[in-house]
Amino acid sequence: MVWLDVRTDAEYAEDHIEGSAHIPHEEIALRIAELGLDKDAEINVYCRTGKRAGIALATLQELGYTNAKNVGGIGDARELRD
Repeated sequence: MVWLDVRTDAEYAEDHIEGSAHIPHEEIALRIAELGLDKDAEINVYCRTGKRAGIALATLQELGYTNAKNVGGIGDARELRD
């Protein structure tokens, strides 16, 4: 399972979930391959409120990732992860 933070570099530097991957949402299409994930890998996408995670999720789905989901904001992600 991968936790993917799609917030800005500054937001990630300020606070993030330890062990999460980081790719700003507008860079997903260009950089998701860097993670070396299978198209069916479980990917939990989060941002600050869930809006950018939704944008990133749509991109991931267009690229053929079948097991990605928008878990909302960073607070939501922390609750699910703990």
